[in-house]
Amino acid sequence: MKDHSHGAGIPLQIRSERPRSTNPSDFAAITIRDEQWRYLHVDRLGGLEGALTPFSGGVKGAKTGQVAVADSIRGSVGLPEDLVAANVWQATTDVRTFTFEGEMGTHVLDLDVSGERQAISLFIEAKPFSRGTLVLNHTGSGSLAQIVEILIHEEADINVVSVQNLNDTAVFTSSHFAKLGRNAKLKHVVVSLGGKTIRVVPSVTFSGTGANIQMLGAYFANGDQHIEHRPFVDHNQPNCVSDVAYKGALQGQKAHTVWVGDVLIRKEAEGTKTYELNRNLLLTDGARADSVPNLEIETGQIEGAGHASASGRFDDEQLFYLQARGISEQDAKRLVVKGFLNDVISKIGVPELEDSLNADIASKLEGVSK
Repeated sequence: MKDHSHGAGIPLQIRSERPRSTNPSDFAAITIRDEQWRYLHVDRLGGLEGALTPFSGGVKGAKTGQVAVADSIRGSVGLPEDLVAANVWQATTDVRTFTFEGEMGTHVLDLDVSGERQAISLFIEAKPFSRGTLVLNHTGSGSLAQIVEILIHEEADINVVSVQNLNDTAVFTSSHFAKLGRNAKLKHVVVSLGGKTIRVVPSVTFSGTGANIQMLGAYFANGDQHIEHRPFVDHNQPNCVSDVAYKGALQGQKAHTVWVGDVLIRKEAEGTKTYELNRNLLLTDGARADSVPNLEIETGQIEGAGHASASGRFDDEQLFYLQARGISEQDAKRLVVKGFLNDVISKIGVPELEDSLNADIASKLEGVSK
C-alpha cells in the first residue's frame, strides 16, 4: 500500500475496510495509533469511551416518536464503526424517530446536553417524494455520544442540519449514517461552533441510482477547542453525485481542527461524479488544522472525481482592498472570516438559523485581533 500524499507518511487505512459491530468488545481501546483516533487523545472524550447511560436531557421542538431498540429499523442504515458508537448502541433503550412525509417545511429538534456520559440514537426517515428540513440543535455543558441514521427513499429531497453550539466544557460525538434511494437528494450540513471536544463522523451510501448528496460543514475553533469532522461517501451505485465542502476558522494557540474526507468509488459505481473540498483559515499563530482528503477509485468509467485541501492565513490582497476603503485592519479581518464561513452558512436554507449562526460567529470574532 502506498503512502497518501496528504498523510504525512502514514499509510492510508482504507475507510471501507473499517470493522463494524454493535459490541464494544469488538473494538480495541482508543489510541492515537489507530487511524480513526489519530488526532484525538482519549482524555478529551470525557468518559464517552466507557459505559454510557441513556439520554436524560430535554428534547423540544419537532414532534418525534420512539421505538424499542428491537425494532427492525435500527441499524438498517449503518452500524457502529468505532468504540464510542458501539457504546451508544449498547446504552440506548429506545430510538427516537422523525419521519418526513409529503411537504413538511422546516422543523427544529432542540437537544439539551446536560447529563454526563450519556447516549442517544435517532432515526430519520424520508418517505418517497417527501420534502423538508430537520435541524438538530445541540446545546448544554454535558457529554453526549450519538448515533443518527438517515434513510432517504426514492425521489425524496431532504435537508438535515446538525448544529453543535455547546458550552466550553461540553464533549459531543456523533456518528451519522445516511442511505439514499433512487433519485433521492440529501443536503447534510454540520455546523460546529461551541464545545470542548466535538467529533462528527457522517457516512453516506446509496441504495438506488441517480441520487445526489451534498455535504456541507462550517466550524470555528478557539481557545483549546478540538473540532473534528470525518465525512465519508461510499459510491456503490451508478450515476450518483456527491459534493463535499467544509470550511473552518481557528484562533488560539491550542485550537485544533481535523477534517478527514474519504470518498470511495466502487467498481459498480459507473457514471459517478464527486468532489470534496476543505479550506481552513488560521487566524493566530499556534492554531493547527489537519486536513486529509482521500479518494479511492475502482473504476475508470466515471464522470469526474477530485479533491482539494488548503489551510492558510489571511489573504493580504483582500485585506488591503478592504483597508483601502477605510475599514480598519481588525474589522477587515472579521469581514473576511464572516464571508469565508458564510459561504457555507448561507446554503442552509433556513434564514432564522443562518442569522443566529452568523451572530454566534460574530461573537467569536470579537477575539480576532491584529
